[in-house]
Amino acid sequence: MVTIRDARLADDGRLLEIYAPYVRDTAITFETEVPDLMEFRQRMEHIRRRYPYLVAEDKGRVLGYAYAAAFHVRAAYDWAVETTIYVDREYRHGGIGGKLYEALDAALGSMGVLNLNACIAAPVDGAEDKHLTNDSEGFHTRMGYTLVGRFHKCGYKFGRWYDMIWMEKMLGKHVETPKPVQAYADVRLC
Repeated sequence: MVTIRDARLADDGRLLEIYAPYVRDTAITFETEVPDLMEFRQRMEHIRRRYPYLVAEDKGRVLGYAYAAAFHVRAAYDWAVETTIYVDREYRHGGIGGKLYEALDAALGSMGVLNLNACIAAPVDGAEDKHLTNDSEGFHTRMGYTLVGRFHKCGYKFGRWYDMIWMEKMLGKHVETPKPVQAYADVRLC
């Protein structure tokens, strides 16, 4: 049975193990070199200071992870985040991603976040290849995201150009005077 929990820094090796094939073998991430464990851990620490970083686990084995990070550093963007998700490639299409994103939505909503933004690599003109399909766009659509923009041929990997799309999902109403967004650690302790 898959459970969702907060990531621990001790998960760093397993999370990097999940992420590395996406860097090496796909255009899902435009990162071209697998970060070392220290760099990956520092990224985790930075994100966890303010935002949720969640893992899906079954029988003690981490199968995937999702997190949110600042959409932009300027204060007026506080109510918007960028979401990220990676599932062990052996466990994709089994519902783990949906469970992770549902938990992430709930955590972000409790913080007061309103806008979820996803930056997604996309094949040019929908022409899938062995490095990139349209699965991520389809997944985000099923999770309630809508397409808001496309950047054409802005990523080059594996000798080929790829587009990048932005999708968004709204978690709540945009009122005239919104409450300040709280850090995840603060709402988690309530």
